[in-house]
Amino acid sequence: MTSEMSEARQQAEAVQRLADARRRILEQLSQVIVGQEQVIEELLICLFSRGHCLLEGVPGLAKTLMISTLAKTLNLTFSRIQFTPDLMPADITGTEIIEENRSTGQRERRFLEGPLFAHVILADEINRTPPKTQAALLEAMQERQVTVGRLRHAMSDPFFVLATQNPIEQEGTYPLPEAQQDRFMFKVFVKYPSFDEEFEIARRTTSVENYRIEPVLTGEEILRLQQTVRSVPVSDHVIRFTLSLVRQTRVGQPGVPDFVNEMLNWGAGPRAVQFLILGGKARALLHGRTHVSTDDIVALAKPVLRHRLVVSFAAESDGVTADDVVDRLLAVTPTKEDDLTRDARFQKIFAS
Repeated sequence: MTSEMSEARQQAEAVQRLADARRRILEQLSQVIVGQEQVIEELLICLFSRGHCLLEGVPGLAKTLMISTLAKTLNLTFSRIQFTPDLMPADITGTEIIEENRSTGQRERRFLEGPLFAHVILADEINRTPPKTQAALLEAMQERQVTVGRLRHAMSDPFFVLATQNPIEQEGTYPLPEAQQDRFMFKVFVKYPSFDEEFEIARRTTSVENYRIEPVLTGEEILRLQQTVRSVPVSDHVIRFTLSLVRQTRVGQPGVPDFVNEMLNWGAGPRAVQFLILGGKARALLHGRTHVSTDDIVALAKPVLRHRLVVSFAAESDGVTADDVVDRLLAVTPTKEDDLTRDARFQKIFAS
């Protein structure tokens, strides 16, 4: 009984720590950023889940300002890399140089770190750089290291990459292949502000504004919160619901709806399940709960799945998007355990 009370107390303290961190971060960001509450929440979920984020939005929506301000509130080092067609891997990872040792007179090799060696990385317009440089960034994201010559160099921890894409200009770009987009936990759409939000933006940015961003969390505290997120319990029912949702996107498999076979060429892999559950844990804590519900999975379905589904040419020509497919999947997937397990179609999915 004592151990159960101790565990419950630890969970309550974890919820309080993350809720306090969220509140203080939002207070600091609100000095600079107007609106974009959903985008900020998804960024925080991604950060505390130890993932990376792909943002898509037209120019002028304060993506760079939002990310640099977030880095300041977290007391982390920030680096912005502007991706261009002539950018080479060594320009972001760093390179080895030959340097003379003044005390001995001998020449020695020394690794000169590139801009990737920071805690928060803004990879601006990642689709404007060639695949070789994109691959160097993706190695750092996945392996949390870079390889220069024959040596591997570990990245800073925490390490958080936010890459942006401009959806307007596609000429002369190198779109990320679907397999590489799968490395990102979320794909977040940064949308136009509402009338009232844009009114406040216009007022603030055309007058004298004095604001001071104060750090809220240190790198060590973020690492502890990331461990706390992983310790959140998740029921078998929530895992089963998550698997059912993701496995329905896999074209040609048993139990998959007919509209999926018609609208998609390719579905999501196991990494989508992992990110949905991890994101659900972080969202639960941010909302003051110590357990994950199916509502958390539903709320994160679009940012996790939209860049992992390949819409067929016929569906795309009819204006169908990945978000539309996710909406239809959520509508036909029961959230209650009894409904899910009794449905004959889902029994085929469980058995496959």
